[in-house]
Amino acid sequence: MTDPARREAETTEVDPATLDRDRVRELLGREPQGRYEIVVRRADGWPVVLRNAPLLCSGRPMPTRFWLIDRELNRDIGRLESEGGVDRAEGEVDAGELAAAHAAYGAERDAELPADHDGPAPSGGVGGTRLGVKCLHAHYANFLAGGTDPVGRWVDERLRERGRAFDPARPAR
Repeated sequence: MTDPARREAETTEVDPATLDRDRVRELLGREPQGRYEIVVRRADGWPVVLRNAPLLCSGRPMPTRFWLIDRELNRDIGRLESEGGVDRAEGEVDAGELAAAHAAYGAERDAELPADHDGPAPSGGVGGTRLGVKCLHAHYANFLAGGTDPVGRWVDERLRERGRAFDPARPAR
């Protein structure tokens, strides 16, 4: 005869929200410091991009609205950056489109600030920068989350050339 507590433990499913929290914690390598929503996933459910609240739980501003947490994509984009990708992207994308991406990103994030918030607020556009390109990862996260981001598009094109662009059907490694 099977122990009822053991049988219950064997048939109990893991709460999806708990599984998501565990995966995000694993991918970040730490406990998240603020509220977030998973906005891009792989087909197997693994988180790829988070949309962060504009303020951390401590009240500190969080300028990075979209955060790329996929290890494989982070590694591949890190390679692009180490090869001079930030400067190349900034030189190759239209400055007006880039300025518009920064403005849209900041406006979308700032619209989520509580109406009664009177403390420090996040500033800048993609990844908290006001002009130019600071981080290809932040631009790619914005692009994957549906933002019109010429740098994110540039990154996607470079990754496609290498056969490394985001493919939701490819499982996390």
